[in-house]
Amino acid sequence: MPRPFLLLWLFLFPSLFSCAQSPLAATNGQTQSAGQAPSVVTFILDFPQSQPEHYAIRIASAGPNHYESSGRLTADSEVTDSFDFDFTISPETRSRILALAAKAGYFQKDLNSRRKNIAFTGKKTLRYTDATRTSEATYNYSENSSVDELTTLFQNLSTTLEFGHRLDYDHRYQKLALDEELKRMQEMTQGNMLSEVITIQPILEKIVADQSVINVARARAQRLLASADRH
Repeated sequence: MPRPFLLLWLFLFPSLFSCAQSPLAATNGQTQSAGQAPSVVTFILDFPQSQPEHYAIRIASAGPNHYESSGRLTADSEVTDSFDFDFTISPETRSRILALAAKAGYFQKDLNSRRKNIAFTGKKTLRYTDATRTSEATYNYSENSSVDELTTLFQNLSTTLEFGHRLDYDHRYQKLALDEELKRMQEMTQGNMLSEVITIQPILEKIVADQSVINVARARAQRLLASADRH
């Protein structure tokens, strides 16, 4: 198109050219948004002589969550075992964790209680990271209600994941031990001492489907699966 006609078109129909540019602009905006770092809340517990002695739970606003632990698999075991596991949680629990982190000021202040004669229940660390900040606090016991709720939630989640770890081991090597483990898990579920049972759905489904497992254990696993949405 000759230059004079091009200038005339630009003058008479500027919207045609601005519309042609808008998809690229929108794409660039989406790329920047998608490239932002997720918000991540991490809980770490170090408690020698407990089971496990160390664990860390990482919950992200987007992407996978991760759990790692080390310690004895059972109370009478002399062998240290390590466990790494990626898992999903319900959107409600994820949102609750992030909301509690915000209420706790993203752990930028000292969380440890100054009260005396408080029993040691493990060195606990809460860490928060996002695109603009990284902060953490370490404590044994906190009087902050949001931190207390987060601690309970993470400890219950660890208990659930460790049940899954032991169930997987028992299913591989000692199937007769499954019933007692599943019975304990049922009792703790009824006592609201576990959270997000859905995280160990795969191993529960394996037990239910395995006809070499005794029927009473398979039935317990089935009942736990049925209650998974409620815990």
